Amino acid sequence: MTTDSVTADVSNADDNPLYLEAINAFREKFARTAELGVREPSAMSLATVNANGQPSVRTVLLRGIDARGFVFFTNSHSRKGTQIAGNPQVALTFYWDAWAEQVHVEGRVEIIPDVESDEYWKTRRRLSQIGAWASDQSRPLADRGEFLAKVTEIEKRFEGQDVPRPPHWFGYRVVPHRIELWSGREGRLHERYVYEDAGDSWTKQMLYP
Repeated sequence: MTTDSVTADVSNADDNPLYLEAINAFREKFARTAELGVREPSAMSLATVNANGQPSVRTVLLRGIDARGFVFFTNSHSRKGTQIAGNPQVALTFYWDAWAEQVHVEGRVEIIPDVESDEYWKTRRRLSQIGAWASDQSRPLADRGEFLAKVTEIEKRFEGQDVPRPPHWFGYRVVPHRIELWSGREGRLHERYVYEDAGDSWTKQMLYP
């Protein structure tokens, strides 16, 4: 995941200092968590909603963060991909038990440019690339042997060449309209700060724990 300093990558970012404050606070928390040796500091819960209003949640990995938002990658034919296509409003939660910190994000998803998806795709292990082609993610599977046979088929198809990015596999960016920073304290006297998009600017408010 990129750890470069935040820059004004979105329009009017410089006009929203509180928004950049929230993003930078997240980055500082993330960096500290990574320094603690947490196995997967980029793990985040992603909540989506289906056409009937039923929410679902799963863990995905954060693969980019800058002033434009939070980026992850997935198969667009998956359950989360189809739900996002129907309702781009999502929520994220990071929980780092190692030092009792949480970050909650609510926002709207947008698809990132193909060039950015291509750049990330090239960094993936070859077996992960092959798996992305072989998996009909979230679809019923008769047995694991069926899936492994498809993996073998894909390996043969791309033998001796680079594995291209599947057209249905790409990156999503969660553009935040609400960011909450939660810090655990003894006796459950936690600290909570919420940053919210008020339309023409962002606001910051402390909350009761």
